[in-house]
Amino acid sequence: MTAVWDPSLVSAELLALTRSLGEQERGLVILAEGNTSQRLPDGRVVVKASGSNMRTATAEDFVVVDVDPLVELMRSASASQADLTAALDAGEHDGRRRRASIETLVHVAAQALAPTAFVGHTHPTAVVGLLASVHGPTAWERHVYSDEAVVIGRPLYVPYATPGIDLGRVYLRALEEHVARHGELPTLVLLGNHGIVVNAPGPAGVHAASEMAVKGAQVRVAAYSVGGVVPLETASVEKFFAREDVIERRARLGGGSPA
Repeated sequence: MTAVWDPSLVSAELLALTRSLGEQERGLVILAEGNTSQRLPDGRVVVKASGSNMRTATAEDFVVVDVDPLVELMRSASASQADLTAALDAGEHDGRRRRASIETLVHVAAQALAPTAFVGHTHPTAVVGLLASVHGPTAWERHVYSDEAVVIGRPLYVPYATPGIDLGRVYLRALEEHVARHGELPTLVLLGNHGIVVNAPGPAGVHAASEMAVKGAQVRVAAYSVGGVVPLETASVEKFFAREDVIERRARLGGGSPA
């Protein structure tokens, strides 16, 4: 089976991250929106189950999936949404159908290119509002303040695609192009008319980039309202990225350690 239900594999870290991202006052998700995942030592991924509320999630609200079969689905031109739904099904347990989130592919795609300890996907109101506007595709093309550059690095924008197999295919191609260009996964991925995905070595990194994405959206909307954004110079930002102190700070804010 591609998916299995095994609550014993759900870590306390993943549970705490999920519940925290789901807190109502943060405005990142409502109802059953959003999902989180953690890579296991054997390469499989623990991902939130479909229909589960992040704020009240328990270990029973997760499914474990194999990466390779799901990547094959994304790369297959003939694979259908029905094929994906079947692959995400972990069967019925305790009288309830357990199926990995329909957005599992955004978690798996990252693992196909680089081992990533944690992935968090949310729908922040402030960010979705901007991503649903005429500015969405270009809003994050350039940084607008230094701390944004430190925390989120080079963000990736992915045009809207229907959640499921369609989004998975578009998302995987976009990640591949980004990695080929920059040599690393994007910390922050902006999904047009949808939300954000954060790839990080630890829960702290997911929190940091999610919060900075919200602030970035608010700053941009404020700037647009008074005449437009004046971004940082690209050459200046590239030099900033290369500084040893900035590399170290980025690593620590991301929940990892400097190389």
